[in-house]
Amino acid sequence: MTKLLTRETTRSVTRWLLGGALVFAGIGHLTHQREEFQAQVPDWFPVDADLVVLLSGVVEITLGLALVFVSRYRALVGWIAAAFFVVIFPGNIAQWIEGTDAFGLDTDTKRFVRLFFQPVLVAWALFSTGAWRAWRRGGTSAVLTAE
Repeated sequence: MTKLLTRETTRSVTRWLLGGALVFAGIGHLTHQREEFQAQVPDWFPVDADLVVLLSGVVEITLGLALVFVSRYRALVGWIAAAFFVVIFPGNIAQWIEGTDAFGLDTDTKRFVRLFFQPVLVAWALFSTGAWRAWRRGGTSAVLTAE
């Protein structure tokens, strides 16, 4: 029982931390870090960089709040958050390849090392919401149903 309680507590705390980080980052998209986030939008992307930053900020705030407050479809929220981290990864790659400075990432080494944190975010979203566990237990139907 204690082991289960500890695991669930760990999931909850890590989910709240990720949710808070997403809300904080999303607010940054809309305010004081807007130009920094624009640096991550690849030059080849066919949508205005500022629009991408604004929309992704709204998505981050929404996902962050969902991670904290949505319990009924928690596993689904986890998969959506993980997918979001995968979708924005090309921006991180573009920042490294194009050598764009942002967020203190002012060397190729720093920009390259940062790439390894994106899979950590994906795993964090899946673990903290129990999404991966739900998938293993029942596939898509377990993810789409209330927990």
